Amino acid sequence: MNETSLSLLLALLLSHTIADFLLQSDTWAARKQQHHFRTLSLYWHVGIHMSLSLAVLLAFGTEVHAALIATSGIGASHWLIDTLKSYTPAHRVRFFLLDQFLHLLILGLVWWWVVDSDIALLPIELALLWQPRTLLVALAYLVVLRPASILIALIMRRWSEGVDTRGTLADAGARIGMLERFLILTFVLSHQMAAIGFLLTAKSVLRFGDLYEDRDRKLTEYVLLGTMLSFSITLTLGLLTRYLLGVL
Repeated sequence: MNETSLSLLLALLLSHTIADFLLQSDTWAARKQQHHFRTLSLYWHVGIHMSLSLAVLLAFGTEVHAALIATSGIGASHWLIDTLKSYTPAHRVRFFLLDQFLHLLILGLVWWWVVDSDIALLPIELALLWQPRTLLVALAYLVVLRPASILIALIMRRWSEGVDTRGTLADAGARIGMLERFLILTFVLSHQMAAIGFLLTAKSVLRFGDLYEDRDRKLTEYVLLGTMLSFSITLTLGLLTRYLLGVL
């Protein structure tokens, strides 16, 4: 696998992450779950995926004919997978993971088919932007922000309904989680592992100081579990990313 082929794979994964998690609103997702293939939101969502994928393929010098075929395959498969997922129970971790696995499998197959043909060299001015290391870091940061938030929310959902969050800011926990995962990933990639301990200690002092009060125990345990899950996911992804950066 040459550097250009690897960059293309990472760019396709990056476009998928952007389209599926940053450019798809909760409203669109809810409409798909409710109206299945009959909602216009599904077709807008698929259209965004196809547009980004086509832009990536053309940017890497793929012939227009081949790029259109590949984009059509991505769009058709995404429509089918999302339609089938809309008939499954909402907010289930296993269906979320299966959905993402199938999307990534299709992208891998499309990438494998495209790289069988010659890919034109990238323009010199885009060489730095499309380097595998640059794309890998960008992908890692995107994953620890939005996709990780959704996965953690799905895992924690079984306990969230029994927790009294009155008196807390709306969506504050999700925003705090995003910031802490951003910092953790930055520390891991910067080889500053000790700073993660200071971050965990600071959050413990702020969030878990009332553990001794019985009325706060359930909320405290809920926040602690979410924090450990968030830290674990980010550390794993960060160490994997750091290893891959060393290999590239």
